[in-house]
Amino acid sequence: MITYDYIIIGAGASGLMLADAMGNDVYFKDRSILLLDKETKKDNDRTWCYWEQGSGPFDTLIFKKWSQFYFGGQHYSANFEIKPYTYKMVRGIDFYDHYLGRIAGHGNIDFVQEQVLHIDERKDEAAVTTGKQKYYAKQVFNSIVDYTALGSQRRYPVLQQHFLGWFIKTEKAVFDVDQATFMDFSMPTKGDTRFMYVLPFSPTEALVECTLFSETLLGDSGYETTITDYLNARFDTGEIRIQEKEKGRIPMTCYNFAMYNTDKVLGIGVAGGWAKPSTGYTFYGTYRKTDELVNHLKQGKPLSAFAKKKRFWYYDLLLLDILKRKNHKGGYIFESMFQKRRPQLILKFLDEQTNLWEDLLIISGCPKKEFISAFFRRLLRIR
Repeated sequence: MITYDYIIIGAGASGLMLADAMGNDVYFKDRSILLLDKETKKDNDRTWCYWEQGSGPFDTLIFKKWSQFYFGGQHYSANFEIKPYTYKMVRGIDFYDHYLGRIAGHGNIDFVQEQVLHIDERKDEAAVTTGKQKYYAKQVFNSIVDYTALGSQRRYPVLQQHFLGWFIKTEKAVFDVDQATFMDFSMPTKGDTRFMYVLPFSPTEALVECTLFSETLLGDSGYETTITDYLNARFDTGEIRIQEKEKGRIPMTCYNFAMYNTDKVLGIGVAGGWAKPSTGYTFYGTYRKTDELVNHLKQGKPLSAFAKKKRFWYYDLLLLDILKRKNHKGGYIFESMFQKRRPQLILKFLDEQTNLWEDLLIISGCPKKEFISAFFRRLLRIR
């Protein structure tokens, strides 16, 4: 038997942040920790973006940051200064290298490359079976999403934030390196919520991404055609060279992932419901959740008591209910919000840091008919 005090499944953002936080805390110095992942984490397989005021814990890893962004809609578009916020980007490979290096320096943490097959609970421990071995621990933190359970329920809508992006180099200098495109809904849609996302790194280099909030994924050609049309419409780029591609999806749902938490097994990251349901932003929220979880463990509280709903969960649920029924309304809703409210307040709201009065300001800036209808539909459904 190979036994640890804790097992962390998945070396993504949530797993690495949690392992490092535990490794840095003297409370856990005598606890043994196993980190499992099927990948070596040597590929630049994703980018994470977030916003914050001033300096922050990931500043040494930032690949690029912006103090301005552009919002584009069908009827309203604007360039915004977002100070005191800064929009920041971290590349996956830089994050993995940094955190795996730090974790290697923690003598009580082992990183093992094996694929997890299943988790079983026993009376006093949990067993994690991989393709090679079985491990035991008092508590397990699992970042693997159970898509089967998610898709088999009907109480909460399940959409996807799905995207494909090109890292490109252009013949001509066309990008404003000081301004990111946060959302651009100006391109024609096909009855869905889709927008373009542009992160410029130099006048000739950028990540250009086609993103959708919908139930159905596209084939690669669907995203790439949209990217090509957008570049042709917005920029005189000259010849384009695609240097890298990224592709992904994040479930957008208010589904109660916490119902599967026990005192031995806890979902973390997307599997714990840590992704923002209405936007898919996960990175900085995971940082905050990791800090909360470490403090929770140090206080000896049961894992099953960790997850708690905030009022923002209900706001997100109403938006997802709208997009489930009328998926094309997403651009209209965000356009109304950005037209009527300052971007700093919107970012604060999306970051779940607003007070109740500020919440009401944001809500009053959204299309009222859609949200009132969604509220009563949800109210009747719950009762």
